[in-house]
Amino acid sequence: MDAAAGRFGPRRRACGGPRIGGGDATGRQQRLTAVVVSTYVDGMSQATELAAAAGSTDPRVGLRAVRALRRLLERLEVVQVDNARRQGWSWQEIADALEVSRQAVHKKHAGRPAVNSSWEA
Repeated sequence: MDAAAGRFGPRRRACGGPRIGGGDATGRQQRLTAVVVSTYVDGMSQATELAAAAGSTDPRVGLRAVRALRRLLERLEVVQVDNARRQGWSWQEIADALEVSRQAVHKKHAGRPAVNSSWEA
């Protein structure tokens, strides 16, 4: 990748590309920038590294990490709302847990099909 030119390599999932973790902060930022991170996270250490990268002084690195975290968060919310509904939770109980209105959570999740219980799918 040519960071100065702002071009990124081919899109790859984090699990299929170079490991994001390890090394010093500069190396970690270069690897994060070189890989388009998907919502799939191989473990807690990668999620932690994404969170750390979101605070990078390099906006390219930070914004890419924010995007990856946003996608991960949305996927996790879908999985957990489905888990709650399968266990009989009301829309109000889910809304209370997410600290949003019942109408907001119902509007976002009621019309979509249920997903697999595995968030890595």
